[in-house]
Order: sequence, then C-alpha cells, then structure tokens
Amino acid sequence: MKKFINSVDSLLDESLHGFALAHGDIVRYNPEPRYIARLNPKAKGKVALISGGGSGHEPLHLGFVGSGMLDAACPGQVFTSPTPDQMLAAAMDVETGGGVLFIVKNYAGDVMNFEIAGEMLDCPNASVLVHDDVSIPEHQGMGRRGVAGTTIVEKIVGAAAEAGLNLDECKALGERVVRATASMGVALTSCTVPALGKPTFNIADDEMELGVGIHGEKGRERIGLLKASQIIEQLAHTIDEELKPAKGQEVLLHVNGFGATPMIELYLLYDLARQYWDSRGVIVTRSLVGNYTTSLDMAGASITMTLLDEELTRYWDAPVHTAALRWGC
Repeated sequence: MKKFINSVDSLLDESLHGFALAHGDIVRYNPEPRYIARLNPKAKGKVALISGGGSGHEPLHLGFVGSGMLDAACPGQVFTSPTPDQMLAAAMDVETGGGVLFIVKNYAGDVMNFEIAGEMLDCPNASVLVHDDVSIPEHQGMGRRGVAGTTIVEKIVGAAAEAGLNLDECKALGERVVRATASMGVALTSCTVPALGKPTFNIADDEMELGVGIHGEKGRERIGLLKASQIIEQLAHTIDEELKPAKGQEVLLHVNGFGATPMIELYLLYDLARQYWDSRGVIVTRSLVGNYTTSLDMAGASITMTLLDEELTRYWDAPVHTAALRWGC
C-alpha cells in the first residue's frame, strides 16, 4: 500500500482540517464530535439539510456543504458510518426553526444511526432514504444501496430548502427524486482501505466487476473486460429498463468516477451514454461528469439518470456554492 498518510488513526482528522482550511470561506470544522457545517448565514426557519456517511467517498458529502445544498455533513471513518452523537450535534448547530431533514444512503449502519439521532432530536425531523443502485434486485437483503444518485438528491432538495419549502415538502420532493433516479456502476480495480492495507477484493487484469458497490462490495457479476461501448450498453440498458423513460422525456445524465478513472475516460463514457439515449429519443438536458461519489482509489465509474420535470430542473439549475459544486452565484 502506497498512500500519503502519517498514520491510519490520524488520517481523517488531518484530512478534515485540511478541507476546512482550503474552503474556509464556505465551511467550518467541528472536531469533536466531527462534522462540517455551512459557514454563510441561513434564513431563519429554513429546513436544515444534513447528510453523512463513511469517509472515502469525497467530495460526497463534505464537498456539498454550502449555500444551496447541505447545511452539515457528518463523516465517519473510512467506509464506516458516523455516530448518532455526530448527527445530533450537527443538527443542534445548524437548525434554525424549520426542522431537520436527514438524507441517508441505504446502508444498515447509516440508517440505524440516523434513526437514533432523529429520535434524540428535540425538533421536528424526517429522513429521505436514497436507494438508487439498480444492480441489486429490490427484494435482496436490505434493498438497494444508495450510490451516486445521492448527489442529485442533495442538490435538488438543497435548492428547495433554500427556496423556503417546509420540512414535509422537502421530504416529499426528496423521495420523488429518489423514485426518478437510477444508477449502476462498474469497477476495473478494487480500492484499498488504509486500515486494511490491501485491496478489498482481487480482480484479474482481464476482468471487471459489474454492478459494484461504492465500498468495494461485490457487484452483480464478474465478467471479462469489455470495450467501453459494451460496458455502457449493459449499464444503460439496466437503467433504461428500470426507469423506462418515454420518447421525448427530459433527463439528467450523471457520469461519476470512483476516484482513479481519468476524465478523458469519463467523458468517453458520457459520449457513449448520450448516444445510447439519443438513439431512443430520450432528451438529455442536464449533465454532470466527474468524480463526485468516489471509492478511494478504485478505477471504475457509474452512470446515473434522473427523470426531470419543470420543478426538478428548476431546482437543479438553482444557485449553489459548495466546494465541489458551484454555479449561478
């Protein structure tokens, strides 16, 4: 294992301190319990949006704290859920009278700890559960994992909260975005968790993991390495079968890198995905390409599609100013 670290134990705190220094005009860091909070003023009575999860997926969620998105993010250790006391402290810090909405990826530890925090909180609160990974059958285990579609949910609901929607309205909107969103990924290599010191799984040079999770979980199947066009055909077909976009449907297309895939390859994948849906009469009106929901040093990518309407498009286009996303400001 070759990584830029001093020690496994200090990695997270040193990284969070560096993040807060680099983006001191947007966020502040609370070291105990750990959370990153929005720095700039929030309107009184605004719904406070809080998310979080294990570290190693940056810029999710830390990079989405700021105007027009999250009010706070709670990072756990690498691939480890944050604790309820982190969520509770963050909520008490950023809540201004409008209640708290937790945006939670569908993993057992995250779900349980956010539920505990919600029960302990003395203000109105609710949760949106993100489960956009269509590589997993809905009936399997806990259900589908929350993956790159989380970025879409946080942006759209963040804009709605900024616009003054109340807690119930923000929750309903978030759940509607989840229903309109599907993702699927593929890995060419494993990732290496620093505390483990070796790749999470072994994969041959001529193999790929189809439907991989963002923590290095096994995918739907391991198959021989395919050309990029064949990979996109499989990913896009699965997403298309799930969402069934009609001809003329406007969509958002998000190509996400897992951390070690260069942009030249991500844009190639975007081009192929556009060709797939253009040929079917689906209209891509909004796009996002880059490393937004990563898996440490994994080489791979995921495709996310969200079915848009006028309201969702308006909130996607609304101004945002965070470390990782900013436009319209």
